[in-house]
Amino acid sequence: MSAAGWAGLFAVLLVATNLLCQAIAYARLRRADRRTPLLAALPPVTIVRPLRGIEAFSRETAISGLELDYPDYVTIFAVADPDDPIVPMVEELIARYGRERVKLVTGDVKVSANPKLNNCVKGWEVAQTEWVILADSNVLMPKDYIQRLLASWRDDTGLVCSTPVGSRPFGFWAELECAFLNTFQARWQFAGEACGFGFAQGKSMLWNKPFLDARGGIAVLGEEIAEDAAATKLVRRAGKHVHLVGQPFEQPLGERSLHDVVQRQFRWARLRRVTFLPFFLPEILSGPLLAVVAAACALPAFGLSAWLAPVLVLLPWYVAELAFARGVGWYGSWRMPLALLVRDIVFPGIWAYAFVAGEVSWRGNAMKIKTDGEDELNAAPAPMSHAMTRSDGRS
Repeated sequence: MSAAGWAGLFAVLLVATNLLCQAIAYARLRRADRRTPLLAALPPVTIVRPLRGIEAFSRETAISGLELDYPDYVTIFAVADPDDPIVPMVEELIARYGRERVKLVTGDVKVSANPKLNNCVKGWEVAQTEWVILADSNVLMPKDYIQRLLASWRDDTGLVCSTPVGSRPFGFWAELECAFLNTFQARWQFAGEACGFGFAQGKSMLWNKPFLDARGGIAVLGEEIAEDAAATKLVRRAGKHVHLVGQPFEQPLGERSLHDVVQRQFRWARLRRVTFLPFFLPEILSGPLLAVVAAACALPAFGLSAWLAPVLVLLPWYVAELAFARGVGWYGSWRMPLALLVRDIVFPGIWAYAFVAGEVSWRGNAMKIKTDGEDELNAAPAPMSHAMTRSDGRS
């Protein structure tokens, strides 16, 4: 086969793989939750939510976790700094919902270089139930939040989690973040889980507390710079699997800037590159850029203009993605096609930058990631004034 033929085959394979991924993720997301034994038992559950600063949707997301349709659960809010401006809101919620249902613990425990994990330690230690959910502050919990997590627990499960699905975007850059979170990252994660390659996501993680405590407790999640990467490796070492909820939970976004979106993607890409390099390397194939280049190289050999390559590749690529988004309820505004295009333009740069970047921003902290196996978070706490004025709902 000629070089042009190989290039054309490569382009076809990339497009076909993308379409297959859409189909697998769609089927997985449309699958109904099963009545598992754990769900039928409705065991007592503790939700540990680390908080820091006031965010755009802080009150709404916090209250959503206190009004669940579940018979027996306790929420523990963990705040590292007792003078954090979020504390008065938590105290108000304790007065409103009662100390039996809502608790506040302050002060972190330095078990790792990960400030969120350090913030969760006291909450984990206070939890008295066999089942514990670690949930980020910006997760909007539906009424059946706990049931949906329990419904995905099987005999071979070591952890159940949920990817974040961006919602309520204000402005184009927030829609760009939705394009990254939803039909790109969440879609590939659900497709991977359906094929037996489940990865943890730190947004919502359902743990069996005795299982994790027997393997070093919550502190062992500090073995990696990202607690979800450590969780994935721990579960796999135990011969178990990471499973995802049937339908992921929302993360309301509010307003975003281009800088916010790109910096967040830089951070996540760098963390994936450091913690799961064999899986990170082929990520460049998940976007249409290489397929367009390969098609442009192949088309002249068949008597067609190379300028047709973007049309022949991007048309089926985006039509399928938009259909997928509409089918699972993730379709945004009329600007969504443009957001997908901008995402795929900037993604190759983000992927390449992950190999050279040594510092990214994490909630106002300077996060320096060294070489593999030598990760370190050299972070100075953000000024209190910065924490008080945050309004983007990020984690």
